[in-house]
Amino acid sequence: MAPPQRSPLRSPEPISQAASRPTRRSLLAGVAALGALGAAGCSRVATASSTEGGDLLDRLRAAGVVRLGIAGEIPFGFIDTNGELTGEAPELAKVIFKRLGVDRVQPVPTEFGSLIPGLNSQQFDVVAAGMYVNPERCEQVIFSDPDYQMLDSFIVRKGNPKGLRSYKDVVEKKAKFATGTGYAEIQYAVEAGYKESDILIVPDQVAGLNAVEAGRVDVFAGTALTTREVVKKSSKAESTEPFAPLVDGKPHIDGGAFAFRPTETKLRDAFNVELHKLKKSGELFRILKPFGFTKAEMTDLTAKELCGG
Repeated sequence: MAPPQRSPLRSPEPISQAASRPTRRSLLAGVAALGALGAAGCSRVATASSTEGGDLLDRLRAAGVVRLGIAGEIPFGFIDTNGELTGEAPELAKVIFKRLGVDRVQPVPTEFGSLIPGLNSQQFDVVAAGMYVNPERCEQVIFSDPDYQMLDSFIVRKGNPKGLRSYKDVVEKKAKFATGTGYAEIQYAVEAGYKESDILIVPDQVAGLNAVEAGRVDVFAGTALTTREVVKKSSKAESTEPFAPLVDGKPHIDGGAFAFRPTETKLRDAFNVELHKLKKSGELFRILKPFGFTKAEMTDLTAKELCGG
């Protein structure tokens, strides 16, 4: 999610969306199916223990199931046309939690902006939505190390007639610019000098592609993954080469990870151990590859780095 914000803020979203900076995305795909599963998120998980490091992992093992907060974003975490939970984060969660002794995962659909509040109010156990790690969110939750990193990219008309390859190009060439609701790309464009009130905000990358194809805008900004996937069948548009947006004048790379309640360091640490084993063996890439990830999106970034410390 693609999913979806990160750092100056970021672009699939955040913290509490009202007070948070954009993080990334919000996809329409999978929304209908989410409605059918909405009831699954009505009950709350057991209240967190005061045990040092938390005892959630022990409780999950005893229950045999972990509840995953997802935001219905392709390819990060969504319900497919068969009503099955999938996406890079849920598929990775299935593997890691099984290794931790928890055999089943249960989706709890919500809006992206409600993921962190929902996690901290016990509505689910873990956020599994490809959430970008940034300092604002790190004040509210703890993150695993990222399972992927992500650059930005543009959707432009075939041949890229205006030569748009960075936010600076968009500003200098006075291009008509669009991005998605809650996307971090909003702030990246603003930081480059684009007037926020002039940005066309659309629901997701599909709407962004349509806007470019129809000539309503010159460019739509999103993650490198989502832009390259959405233009595959387009005869009128293409995606640009991935690039790092500038944050405080420096190139910035986002990283997506799982979020846990601050008290549950024991679970987060156990999760990280298994995550790093998957990275070392190459299995992580095999899990993420079906969702459009390439080796360029594999990463050694840490949550500590992205949290700013």
